[in-house]
Amino acid sequence: MPNFKWSDGNSGMIQANGKSLEYKCYGPDPDSAPTIVMLHEGLGSMELWRDFPEDVAKTTGCGVFVYSRAGYGHSDLAELPRPLDYMTREAKDVLPRILDSIGIQHAILLGHSDGATIAAIYAGSIEDHRVRALILMAPHFFTEPEGLAEIAKAKQAYDEGELKQRMAKYHNDPDHTFRGWSDAWLHPDFKEWNVAEVIDYLRIPVLAIQGIEDQYGSYAQLKEIDERIYSPVDIVMLKDCQHSPHIDQPEITLTAIAEFIARLKRIETEKVEIA
Repeated sequence: MPNFKWSDGNSGMIQANGKSLEYKCYGPDPDSAPTIVMLHEGLGSMELWRDFPEDVAKTTGCGVFVYSRAGYGHSDLAELPRPLDYMTREAKDVLPRILDSIGIQHAILLGHSDGATIAAIYAGSIEDHRVRALILMAPHFFTEPEGLAEIAKAKQAYDEGELKQRMAKYHNDPDHTFRGWSDAWLHPDFKEWNVAEVIDYLRIPVLAIQGIEDQYGSYAQLKEIDERIYSPVDIVMLKDCQHSPHIDQPEITLTAIAEFIARLKRIETEKVEIA
């Protein structure tokens, strides 16, 4: 999208893979600083990040681009039922178009839950030298019985109306959003879903953050990264934190992100003297 105009606080709609997606920008443009692209969770949206994108931009000095995927927030609806490899399709078919459209030059992908998985799949599947690092909050690489049980509980809460009422504040069609997510995760065949192989192909620094009390995934997800990755990785496990580190422990999470990005900037700008 050659006509895309970046400015701090600018919002609008961007086209990707035949869908119109809502977005918002924070901080400096891609010509002036690295850009953090934020990918929301399975029931998230641009708005549900709350103040976090702006806080990240102010704390790191990077630009931040946040958007709602198809089927979320005020973006176009997605086709349902979602295929069981929907996160891989999002990473390979949609995210490249987003990055191209906004003129990315140096990017850091920051994802939460499904968004973290999409970020990891992209970096492990597509050779894109513009992407310099990953920040993965509560990523999923395979299913766990406890996590699936929590999703079943969420479905019950939705069917009884409590969760639906909350989601209606942030999504044009909460039924579409919820069913698109839950029907995939609770499909019998999804128990065998596993994308951990993408970790083997990561060649960029990774910051992985997870709450110790995460109800949707255990430390096994981060352990998979630590045991398989060939590039530098920082593992941060947070006490008194469930599935959303940026909500349950915002200050610690923001500090970890800021320190990680500061080190990344130093490494990339450091001049090596040849004796």
